[in-house]
Amino acid sequence: MNVHEVSGEGGLMGEILPNLLAEQRQAVIREWLQRDGRVLAAQLAVNFGVSEDTVRRDLRELAARDECRRVYGGALPPAPLDGSLSERRAQGRDRKTLLGRAIARTIMPGSSVFIDAGSTNLAVAEALPADSGITVITNAPSIACSLQDRPGISVVLLGGRLDPASGACLGAQTLREAERMRPSVLVLGVCGVDAEAGVTSHDLEEADLKALLAARAGEIALAATNEKIGTAASFFVAPIDRRVHLFVEHDCPADALAPFEALGTAITRAETARASLGTRS
Repeated sequence: MNVHEVSGEGGLMGEILPNLLAEQRQAVIREWLQRDGRVLAAQLAVNFGVSEDTVRRDLRELAARDECRRVYGGALPPAPLDGSLSERRAQGRDRKTLLGRAIARTIMPGSSVFIDAGSTNLAVAEALPADSGITVITNAPSIACSLQDRPGISVVLLGGRLDPASGACLGAQTLREAERMRPSVLVLGVCGVDAEAGVTSHDLEEADLKALLAARAGEIALAATNEKIGTAASFFVAPIDRRVHLFVEHDCPADALAPFEALGTAITRAETARASLGTRS
């Protein structure tokens, strides 16, 4: 079922599609989520001429199939599942390199920075300048190894159980060691990020560690590729508050960033590949 009416905030305003079966309603919801990036339960009830309880049941069924993520008042598209760390390293390598450089330029010499696991965050570590006096704390062996021969950078690697999917040390030991850390800057990996739903993760253990670190950090740097903006994963990590600095790709759509701007979030666009080559030449 294709719907081509002009959308309003949170759904198709004024369009009534009564007498649809549950499967048909859910197909429409999937289409609206893909196009509009968010649906509101109250508006869907009006659109379909059904109760909000019926809409919530539709959203629960979609969420159970990983076709949406329920949030307060409605639903968001699910955050992308990008595979193993080695697979993620190969995906969008150039885009992640540019985001990594954008964040690295903002980290002050001599500061302490916790770099969370992730392929984009690995690009941040690789972009840190030598002899900067920065102390990097991480739970990702790949990030620690990328810095081991970089002069003038100290590295602290947290222990714990190595999760092969994320490439991160997780679990009780990692949490205990992280409780002692109060980094100036937290470079936080995101599975999904939304102005209202906040930062979210696919994994509960990973979300627990990220949340603990976010509560202790002075500033939080988020690097998000375009497909992660306006999406949500299963587990909440942290809200989008005044400490958050969002780094996005140079071509991230303006309407996707508008909700963050309304919150007063600091936003930096990465350079284009051509501009980056010009800077380095």
